[in-house]
Amino acid sequence: MDLSPLWVSIKVAGCATALTFVLGIVAARLVVRLDRLKGVIDGLFTLPMVLPPTVVGFFLLLLFGKNGLLGQTLASLGWSVVFTWQGAVIAATVVSFPLMYRATRGAFEQMDPNLIHAARTLGASETWIFLRVMLPLCWPGVAAGTILAFARALGEFGATTMLAGNIPGRTQTMSLAVYTAVANNNRAIAYKWVGVIMIISFVSMYLMNRWTGYQERSWRARGGGGS
Repeated sequence: MDLSPLWVSIKVAGCATALTFVLGIVAARLVVRLDRLKGVIDGLFTLPMVLPPTVVGFFLLLLFGKNGLLGQTLASLGWSVVFTWQGAVIAATVVSFPLMYRATRGAFEQMDPNLIHAARTLGASETWIFLRVMLPLCWPGVAAGTILAFARALGEFGATTMLAGNIPGRTQTMSLAVYTAVANNNRAIAYKWVGVIMIISFVSMYLMNRWTGYQERSWRARGGGGS
């Protein structure tokens, strides 16, 4: 069995998760601090989660295609993301971003604001507060969002097909390999890839539950569950 879909999936999901990690934290912090247009921006950030993946891929194709705004700019630089693994990374990032954003935003909003006010009273900068107060306290939610984003990026299908195509050895992920195997009436290969995807997804969910449960028990042991 050709294992290239596995390596392509891991490469795409890993890169997409790294991008989503940074973008999700920054976006969550921005929205939490907003007073105006908070609902509108939150709706835009979570829109890829409710739209069909093929619709998301269509918008990405309009944006990064040769006649798109970003596509023309990239073409002038001699670079194109359509039908490349970089395009698959972009599609997976856009689709998995809402999960990271929502989990991180929920963690930030549940944090006690008095801790931030106390840090500001002591003269701490906003960067110091964010790195040394908010992130350590909200890390279980951030970690959960990261694992969910990785699992979502690993199984992305529709947007990847629209933007990156289904090129064996280049852009064909495990999900696309399942689709190709079923289309070719090769159910044995389809069963194998389905099994691999289910194992990786289950391990990801197990690690997320184990990690968040451990963090919660540690927090309570330190007295966080007191009055």
